Amino acid sequence: MTFVQVEPPPAVDSSTRREPPGPVQVTVVMPVRNEQQHIARTLQQVLDQRHDGFDVEVLVVDGRSTDRTREIVRCVASQRPEVRLLDNPHRLSSAARNTAVRHGRGEYFVIIDGHCEIPSQTYLSDLVNAFEVTGADCIGRPQPLDVTGATPFQAAVAAARSSWLGHHPDSFIYTHELQTVPAASVAVAYRRRVFERIGLFDERFDACEDCEFNHRVDRAGMRCVLDPRLAVKYQPRGSLRGLFKQMARYGRGRLRLARKHPASASWKSFLPAVFVLGVVAGPAFCLLAPAFWLAYFAAAGGYVAVLLAASASIGWRRRQLRLAAWLPLVFLTIHFGAGVGVLSELAIALFNRTPPPRPDETSLDRAAAPQELADFSLASRLADDVTQLDDNARRPGSARPELRRERLG
Repeated sequence: MTFVQVEPPPAVDSSTRREPPGPVQVTVVMPVRNEQQHIARTLQQVLDQRHDGFDVEVLVVDGRSTDRTREIVRCVASQRPEVRLLDNPHRLSSAARNTAVRHGRGEYFVIIDGHCEIPSQTYLSDLVNAFEVTGADCIGRPQPLDVTGATPFQAAVAAARSSWLGHHPDSFIYTHELQTVPAASVAVAYRRRVFERIGLFDERFDACEDCEFNHRVDRAGMRCVLDPRLAVKYQPRGSLRGLFKQMARYGRGRLRLARKHPASASWKSFLPAVFVLGVVAGPAFCLLAPAFWLAYFAAAGGYVAVLLAASASIGWRRRQLRLAAWLPLVFLTIHFGAGVGVLSELAIALFNRTPPPRPDETSLDRAAAPQELADFSLASRLADDVTQLDDNARRPGSARPELRRERLG
């Protein structure tokens, strides 16, 4: 695999900008922010895909990165016309996805994050095949965390997150079996008609925006198929702090999802919050009622015993003692982070008296007319030219090209 050379790109005259030949069938959506460490590799793996008979566009939607992410993407885009860099001033993944859907010209949309590894060079061909053979409205995929070059800590995170103790039990993202499943936790690729029917992602969500959107997909009676050929490897967090912050975001998103769609709520989602309350408030309660000390220590001892037993079992199966040493702390961070996230979102809702987000109260939850998406896609090309002109004008020593004029109908 040959990586593109990352150099500062030359000024690009928008009048000579090329478009991918022929009709675009697949739009690859890449929401990114500060991904300079991985974006070149992931883009190259997308561009190395072998596909015949259809064209692909890659929309990288950047949330105002403060590192070299935009520079790297611009360099790739200057060499590969199917790659386009779009701006996401809101910096949220939900807003990035909506930007790509509005600009995209494909029949199928697939979301690939900027830090993923794509093991197969036939990923996009297999995706189109899955849509055409199954007739599904959306496609799900396994999302293992076992990336190459992982540190011992990242290996522990990957092992914990794929176990029954470290992930939501109703999720299918670690399943490797072809089957029809609920879209709620696993759908990542959609036909255009899905957005035309149920609308876009809810930009009030900083996390779980995919779960919220997929809940609406399920509620609309659309069909989702999980295809193990489409497995994409995700990058585990590399530190306890990063893992805690990630899980806290997930916890906040889960409660927000439950407030908007009460039918999606499961008692399992609130177990981490109960755990945190027990750890924090348990001793104070026992001081007021000393008879509960025995029950408190029994519960704490049982929890520690489960952590140690699960960690030892995973380490033994994988023949990795160092893994078993990290796992108890990783499990504790996962549970505590998710619980803190749920409780912090609950506190915000109670003390700020913010009403729960309701379905269909914004245009993002309403169906987008097919012509509306088509008109936006056409008009966005002119807006992209203006953005490119602004970028070139800011670059020292760059010539200011003239704007290409294009009729909008």
